[in-house]
Amino acid sequence: MDLERFRSLAGVKDGGQQQKEEKAAMSVSQLNEYVRSLLAESPVLADVTVRGEISNFTFHRASGHLYFSLKDADGVLSAVMFRSSAGRLRFQPENGMKVLARGSVSVYVRDGKYQLYVTMMEPDGIGSLYLAFEQLKKKLEQEGLFDEKRKRPLPRFPRRIGVITSPTGAAVRDILQILGRRFPQAKVVLYPALVQGAEAPASLLAGVHYFHTHKAADVLIIGRGGGSFEDLYAFNDERLARAIAASTVPVVSAVGHETDFTICDFVADRRAPTPSAAAELVVPDARELAAAIQVLHSRMQQATVNRLQVYQKTVADLAQRPVLSKPDGLYREQTMRLLSASERLFHLTKERVTAEKGRFREAAAKLDMLNPLAVLLRGYGVVYDEGKHVASSVKSFKPGSDFSVRLCDGTVLGRAECVLPDNKADK
Repeated sequence: MDLERFRSLAGVKDGGQQQKEEKAAMSVSQLNEYVRSLLAESPVLADVTVRGEISNFTFHRASGHLYFSLKDADGVLSAVMFRSSAGRLRFQPENGMKVLARGSVSVYVRDGKYQLYVTMMEPDGIGSLYLAFEQLKKKLEQEGLFDEKRKRPLPRFPRRIGVITSPTGAAVRDILQILGRRFPQAKVVLYPALVQGAEAPASLLAGVHYFHTHKAADVLIIGRGGGSFEDLYAFNDERLARAIAASTVPVVSAVGHETDFTICDFVADRRAPTPSAAAELVVPDARELAAAIQVLHSRMQQATVNRLQVYQKTVADLAQRPVLSKPDGLYREQTMRLLSASERLFHLTKERVTAEKGRFREAAAKLDMLNPLAVLLRGYGVVYDEGKHVASSVKSFKPGSDFSVRLCDGTVLGRAECVLPDNKADK
């Protein structure tokens, strides 16, 4: 847009009229629009690549836009990357990161500030894919997803083996061949998936979810054959890595060749350098097992023979002992011991009875001495008054009172004619 056309659109009068009439002025927005139109017509500024260091980086979560500045030693340039372009980034921009930003230069009319509208961006000196790989690796490692303590052991004798890979690649043929040769008893469940391209991460993720949800395998192999870093990049997907970490089925990652590493390798329970190595890792060799079983069988037979020989010798030794060779001698000896013990018991009992009889006679004699009837045998008697009380004095009687005398062989009843105390009796 030339200056005269802009003046006409803006309502600005020409120079002659301007000298004759009051000088007209542009609005701020008109001037900003004019500068933006000039920048838009520049072929250089319409598609320019700028090298600089990111600073003042801001991610606007609501809109998804990225706002930042690009700077070098001598200047600073404002930049913005809208959501439609930011969604295609393979890495996460950060402050201090040196990048190559491609886009167009224009003026934001409202602020009157020119800035770079970025449509593409990649790290300066390092590929965006590799940078994204390193960033995700660092993030998941800090979260503990690579920690060996959380990884599960593989089953020793799996009955079902899940395989997530391309159904047409060389990897699946190698896996099936090795599994069939080493451990044909196991059943292989193949989940066909894309292993390269934009849709590959979602396809691989669906496979992990399938085995996790349906418990369709005892161990899981996920992988593909070799390729470039870009070819293997589907296995660096963050959602896929988190699904593998959360899987209830132990996972073996087998991506590419021995020198290739992906995020899946770090988060899986085990990493195999190749798909073929993964097949060897998840199952034992049936032939080796058979040979080992044969060795164990031979050792068990020999151990049984040795144990039987020991038992036979033990039985032979026991058979030579008197208790088994001449059991009647043991019986006679025990009989003599029993008889001897019986005789000792009889004598002890007899002595005890004799001693107890002696003590009994002594006690009986003492009781006889205390028996009042024994006194009566010597001519004495016991006198009872009318109240049947033993009378020990003449005071218990009155003339005419009844009394009784207890002798050794009976009782005599009588009546007192008179009562004579000792002093009267003497007279």
